[in-house]
Amino acid sequence: MDDAMVSVKRIGVLTSGGDSPGMNAAVRAVVRVAAQHEIEVVGIKHGYYGLINDEIADMTPHSVSNIIQRGGTILKSARSEEFRTAEGRKKAAKNLKKHKIEALITIGGDGTFTGANILSNEHDVKVIGIPATIDNDIIGTDETIGYDTALNTALDAIDKIRDTADAHERMFLVEVMGRDAGFIALETSIAGGAELVLLPEELTNIKEVKRQLNDMLQHQRRSSLVVVAEGDETGGAIKLADKIRGDFAQYDMRVCILGHIQRGGSPTARDRVLASRLGAAAVKTLVEGHSEIMVGIVNNALKITPLRVAVAKKKDLDYSLIELAKQLR
Repeated sequence: MDDAMVSVKRIGVLTSGGDSPGMNAAVRAVVRVAAQHEIEVVGIKHGYYGLINDEIADMTPHSVSNIIQRGGTILKSARSEEFRTAEGRKKAAKNLKKHKIEALITIGGDGTFTGANILSNEHDVKVIGIPATIDNDIIGTDETIGYDTALNTALDAIDKIRDTADAHERMFLVEVMGRDAGFIALETSIAGGAELVLLPEELTNIKEVKRQLNDMLQHQRRSSLVVVAEGDETGGAIKLADKIRGDFAQYDMRVCILGHIQRGGSPTARDRVLASRLGAAAVKTLVEGHSEIMVGIVNNALKITPLRVAVAKKKDLDYSLIELAKQLR
């Protein structure tokens, strides 16, 4: 082994925030690639909550066998209000020292990275971030772990809803996840052939929504499907239905909220490969001396982004896709 890659002997890995399919594949890659560098790995259960409360145990290449296909996270996840305080982070740093953990690999979204960045600055802890969120709203990577699986889960549900909408000539308002970002809504609307999509990134004009739906019905479309991101300012699909139902009383309008089914399930091949690449890259960049960075894949190549940059700005939607969705109505 290269002498330049021997400084780190023991690292911790945790998953934090909302779970996403592929987190287990990332954990597996971290543990197995670390072993090749003769680095010990400990798993921290329940994210920062577990770090504060000393839920820490050794992991081996054998302990991560048969998990790559599993959704969720074997390390579990939890929110931690205590970690938001200086005293809570002090406890976390104390446990890192107690277990001789020299660096921390955090798998999650912007909240996870914000916590890691503050912990690093306050207590001189080496940290590497791996982007994992179904929202796909982290800059510095083309896709985040879990997005492809969530997208396909939502699309599968929308295809089934389309069948029953067509059979009964109904109008369906389908709500997908996306409190602050419309990536899932936008791409499922295109792939699912939706007549309309409402996004957090665009202001929703109720009069315009009614006009567009009327135009579609006048063209004798037997059914209509509207995809609504949960973060759309109308308040989601239920409130949207309340605002427009009176104008379409002659049609059978139904609301379907996909909810947390989008978080679950076995990760797609694409997510497993992405998670494996990023898990391996996290270890590689760590032993090369990097810290306070996030690893991502851009144009099929590894990209390193400072954590402070990753948490400072949300990724923008591809507005050419918004235009495409409008053209395909």
